[in-house]
Amino acid sequence: MIGDEKDLKLSDNAITLLRRRYLLKNEKGEVIETPVEMFRRVAKAVAAADALYGDNPTSSEEEFYRLMTSLYFLPNSPTLMNAGTEIGQLSACFVLPVFD
Repeated sequence: MIGDEKDLKLSDNAITLLRRRYLLKNEKGEVIETPVEMFRRVAKAVAAADALYGDNPTSSEEEFYRLMTSLYFLPNSPTLMNAGTEIGQLSACFVLPVFD
C-alpha cells in the first residue's frame, strides 16, 4: 500500500502539475495536502456513494485508492479537484437539451 509521497511513481512534472492545479490550498493559496492525501480524499468521497445503496464503502475506497496511487486509473479533473470538498462537483461537462 502507498503510504508516502515518495512511494508514488510521479515525475517531477506530475508533482508540479498536482501542486498547481489539483491539491487543496488554503485561503492564502498555499498547498495543504500531499498527492497521497489527495488520492485518499478522492477515494473516500467517491466510495461514499456505496453507503447510499447499503454497501460498506471501505472496500471500494481501498480499491479506488489503489487504482489511483498505482496510476492505473485517474478520474477527471473536477473529481480530483472537488471530491471531498464543499464544492463536490465531479462532472466535467453538462448536457442540456436545446429546445427549438
